[in-house]
Amino acid sequence: MIPFRERNPVVIGAISLALIAASIALAFRASDLPVIGGGDTYYAAFAEAGGLKAGDEVRIAGVRVGKVDSVELDGDHVTVAFKVATSEQFGPTTNAAIKVKTLLGAMFLSLEPAGAGQMKEESTIPMERTTSPYDVVEAFEGLASTSEEINTDQLASSLTTLADLTRNTPEEFRSALDGVTRLSANVAARDGEINTLLKNLEKVSTVLDERDEDIVSLMRDADVLFRALVGRKQAIHDLLESTSTLSRELTLLVRQSRADLKPALTHLENVVNVLNKNEDNLDNSLRLMAPFYTVFANTLGNGPWFDTYIQNMPPAPQVG
Repeated sequence: MIPFRERNPVVIGAISLALIAASIALAFRASDLPVIGGGDTYYAAFAEAGGLKAGDEVRIAGVRVGKVDSVELDGDHVTVAFKVATSEQFGPTTNAAIKVKTLLGAMFLSLEPAGAGQMKEESTIPMERTTSPYDVVEAFEGLASTSEEINTDQLASSLTTLADLTRNTPEEFRSALDGVTRLSANVAARDGEINTLLKNLEKVSTVLDERDEDIVSLMRDADVLFRALVGRKQAIHDLLESTSTLSRELTLLVRQSRADLKPALTHLENVVNVLNKNEDNLDNSLRLMAPFYTVFANTLGNGPWFDTYIQNMPPAPQVG
């Protein structure tokens, strides 16, 4: 084997330059490699390119998942080829939209996943499911061309007239305009709440429409109830007057008997206290009284005479 020092430097230099050139070419074409490359290729048809160009990002839910390979004219529409390298699935009915990335005109391709499963490679998203943006640069260019056609003298005259009209505007009118401005700002700030309110109103109206027969029946029953109340108006009036009279009489009775009730309640409290103190004696008396009441009941329970006898008495003498 020939030592490295003795090899031809020209050959070594040529081989080194070839390897460097191949490495550079490989670096520029790394995205086309099967292992390092940019993933699977898909297509999308748009009515217009909207400023999208090759190399722009492809995003799903704001996350970059690939890039645009080419934007080519295909008849009356534009076909965008892009690659996606992600583990997230997007179904066969996925939508695509070209959106603005920066105010300077940079764009990106946004995918909105829809459908079950995964879209097949090399599939094309039709124009029915794609959306082109409104180009901000074109909008400003259109504004410039439109502003050139404005009659500046007439515009200045209109502004002068408006200033003259508002110079002498009453304070109330200015306050009204300020209030309208604040109202419109509040309405704009509560757009979500208003939308929710309108949706709830739609649900309520739907329920009312489904229950219209029940509501009509309820109104009929309410009408019958009101007619009965009107028919018994005098009776209800008399009842209310009698209730009012009873309330006044009870109030007067309580006021008049308050002086008499207080001593009676005081004595009653004393009696209850005495009974509580002699509770054991009362219980003992009732216990001892039970046999006496039993004998007494047997004595008087056979008629209007005493049914008893005396023990150890001699017999009565016989009268001849």
